[in-house]
Amino acid sequence: MSRENEPLTLLGNQNTTYDTQYNPSVLERFGNKHPDNDYFVKFNCPEFTSLCPITGQPDFANIVISYVPDEYLVESKSLKLYLFSFRNHGDFHEDCVNIIMKDLIRLLAPKYIEVWGKFLPRGGISIDPYANYGKPGTKWEEIAAHRLANHDMMPEYVNNR
Repeated sequence: MSRENEPLTLLGNQNTTYDTQYNPSVLERFGNKHPDNDYFVKFNCPEFTSLCPITGQPDFANIVISYVPDEYLVESKSLKLYLFSFRNHGDFHEDCVNIIMKDLIRLLAPKYIEVWGKFLPRGGISIDPYANYGKPGTKWEEIAAHRLANHDMMPEYVNNR
């Protein structure tokens, strides 16, 4: 797989369009200059919104995306626009987290990725779905299984929701 940079059309573009309907085609990637190094890239996205598919009410979350890149990295402005495109998308919290992860796997083919949605409560309950993936046949497949089994053994103190 070539690590040639693909054209980045969004970075620096002053005429940005914000899709308000789910749009994975806005995601862009660029070549990883250090594919032989294992390292994490982490995005904290505290302004994620989607809609409840039943009531149409808005859901708000902090989406945390951590991945170990292989040949490609996601361009951050395209990720921001992609996440914004969920604004009027109706899906359950668990679905949103899995959709985000699968779209990034298709785009990047990372060694490892995890997506954790920390949704604000509605009706007195917050939902925090977590999904991960490790490239099959590599140590990352085993790491993903271990991380999934132990991902929330030390839950954070929640004082703002």
